[in-house]
Amino acid sequence: MKKLPAKRYFCLSGLLALLLGGCATTQTTTGGAVGVERGQTMLLSSSEVNRSAATAYKTTIDSARSKGLLNRDPRQVERVRHIANRLIPATATFRNDAPGWQWEVNVLTSKELNAWCMPGGKMAVYTGLIEQLQVTDDELAAVMGHEIAHALREHGREKASQAAGVNVAAAIGGAVIGTYFGVDTRLGQTALGAVGDLAFMRPNSREMEQEADRVGVELAARAGYDPAAAVTLWEKMGRIGGGQPPQWLSTHPSNQARIADLRVYAQRVQPLYSASRRR
Repeated sequence: MKKLPAKRYFCLSGLLALLLGGCATTQTTTGGAVGVERGQTMLLSSSEVNRSAATAYKTTIDSARSKGLLNRDPRQVERVRHIANRLIPATATFRNDAPGWQWEVNVLTSKELNAWCMPGGKMAVYTGLIEQLQVTDDELAAVMGHEIAHALREHGREKASQAAGVNVAAAIGGAVIGTYFGVDTRLGQTALGAVGDLAFMRPNSREMEQEADRVGVELAARAGYDPAAAVTLWEKMGRIGGGQPPQWLSTHPSNQARIADLRVYAQRVQPLYSASRRR
């Protein structure tokens, strides 16, 4: 086995450890009633990610418009935007700047059961979600609250930061592994990159989904929508979705685990829902 000079080994391994463990964490949101308070490591700036998101959103909307797939049903658009306009003020609970974002909300004609909210408040809801699930307003608010929560928590920025960190770590780790074992450094980079995807990227992605579920039910409750609708929504998703990959290898929690967690947190924010209904 080829030995790596001690000085070079400790220099490279120290740099790798610094990259993976030495970055300061930031608090993107306050905890709210649901208590989501995990610190996040960010290697990229909000402005950088938001600019990229705005460009991507414009491209997506322009493409949908050119194909006649943008906001085809005025009633659906009015319904989705009405719900968004009730949810957006509630975002102040988690961060003061969010109600003032340049929000955009559109409906895209597609059979996909999908909705998303890009960093900075650029949002889309797909007609497939509305029509195939026959969602109530409360259930639609659960979906939209969940997606808005991703934007509030800046999960897109966090994932981009993680990808940047893993790629650089793979390059450094590849040099260490390759030199130590006497193999092509590119093979070492590939090995560490694969391990990094499973051990670092995927678990965080599941954690992000759980955070968005919890923040989402609170947003819905504060906006006057029944947070328990998140449970019925995922029960519908489970009936339509069929089989799922094992939870440990999935980027999302299993339906059963997700529903169990949502029951707990929907109950926790029920007093907020009751208070909003009295106003």
